[in-house]
Amino acid sequence: TDSEVNIRKKTFTEVQTERLEQAERTVLIKCPQKLNGKKLLQYLSSHGNINSHFFFENRGVHALIEFSEKDSIASLQDAIGIPSAAEHHVVPFKSRLFTFTLKNTVSQAAEETPVHLSPQSHIPVTELIQKLCHADSISSQMYILLNEYQLTEENIKLRFLACSLVRDFARAYFPDSTVKPFGSSVNTFGKLGCDVDMFLDFHDTRKHAAKMKKGPFEMEYQMKRLPSERLATQKILSVIGDCLDNFGPGCVNVQKILNARCPLVKFSHQPTGFQCDLSVSNSIAIKSSELLYIYGCLDSRVRALVFSVRCWARVHGLTNSVPGTWITNFSLTMMIVFFLQKRSPPIIPTLDQLKELADEKDKHVIGGYDCSFVSDLSKIKRTKNTETLDVLLGDFFEYFGNFDFRKNSINLRKGKEVNKPESSPLYIWNPFEQDLNISKNVNQPQLEKFVAMARESAWILQKEDKTQRMINKEPWGLAALLIPFGKSNPSKMKNRMKGIGSETIRSLLDSLKLNNANSLQKAVGK
Repeated sequence: TDSEVNIRKKTFTEVQTERLEQAERTVLIKCPQKLNGKKLLQYLSSHGNINSHFFFENRGVHALIEFSEKDSIASLQDAIGIPSAAEHHVVPFKSRLFTFTLKNTVSQAAEETPVHLSPQSHIPVTELIQKLCHADSISSQMYILLNEYQLTEENIKLRFLACSLVRDFARAYFPDSTVKPFGSSVNTFGKLGCDVDMFLDFHDTRKHAAKMKKGPFEMEYQMKRLPSERLATQKILSVIGDCLDNFGPGCVNVQKILNARCPLVKFSHQPTGFQCDLSVSNSIAIKSSELLYIYGCLDSRVRALVFSVRCWARVHGLTNSVPGTWITNFSLTMMIVFFLQKRSPPIIPTLDQLKELADEKDKHVIGGYDCSFVSDLSKIKRTKNTETLDVLLGDFFEYFGNFDFRKNSINLRKGKEVNKPESSPLYIWNPFEQDLNISKNVNQPQLEKFVAMARESAWILQKEDKTQRMINKEPWGLAALLIPFGKSNPSKMKNRMKGIGSETIRSLLDSLKLNNANSLQKAVGK
């Protein structure tokens, strides 16, 4: 894992640029049922050299093929026909999504060979727990979880391809535009199966700024003027959304949510199997992705702890995929980052320390907010802290199980608790937009449920007899924390919740019962 971190020395922007460029040389093929993988690759090679490829299952076997040259795609497209319109009339948009079927099924079916399929989803928690029981320490349990859940190289290529296919539509109107992923697809904290957040970007302003200085005239395009940037965003997304809906192969359930705080288009991209959210350039969201990318690359313990705590939170209903009053994954990740900044010595630097290392090219002020921090990982000193993940996991639960949330807020810029500027139950400063609380949605019962679960988890890790549990073949360490607590002994839990409001205990125990009832219902339903 540490060697993995050493390889990953490229800056966030370098990695993005490289992957976007790869995606432009990539096609996606729905393969014939009786597939001979070797023959398929042999045929495709006649159009040009193949850089990389993989097969995956998504209602039939698909192949992602990355050519060395963009011209190979044009060569392949020349050989591809339009579907016969016997039952349906087709929209004649030629994308980079193709369907291959065998011409002579009988003779070729005999040559069918099994191909290796790259998994595009993670194993269920029950299976994970069994795997974790065979590990020899909590640290190795956490790395097993990380390896099972993190995005694979193949899955990342598929995400960038989905963006590249949307970009093909955008370029019909805006030839200079790009579509880039942000958030969990690129910040090193995404898990298999997470949505693809993508944004449409028109800003290639730097290139133009230098050219505009030449010549005797001030020159500019005549463009349609609108009263606000928001209105322009809504109009652009409305048209691109209609395009995807009307002409996009495999784009289904297209929803235009244009009156949201951040207008977006939601859709399912069937060929890649992703749920996608498309918005228009949000520079601060990109800086947040880059900041997390840096923290994820600095020390392998960061990602291992984030993946384990997020999985724990999901099992206990502390986080949820639908918006509500619970803690979001982003807030939870920021709490873990803060905890690691506070270790002695710190495992990762504060945002202010990263800002001090920034040079001229790293200086960014967006909408009046200073978003400057160093982008070159080699300029950041590695930590001298050698604590194991066994220690860090227990201490994380201990720390937040006893954190004074009534008085203190969490500030990643400074890496220390600061008095709360207002009375939200949980206050985490937005690292860039300093007047915003990223956890404003969290209510008191949800926060207290989090505290109770953290205390319970710290207690389990301190008190458990690992050897005895292993002999009894019972889940231990991280595995023991991934089983809903109410199941084993709800009365024990009541005793450890002293100091939490009785009203909240009631709602907490009710929600535990509800969670268990729900999971029971699901199990029975299946």
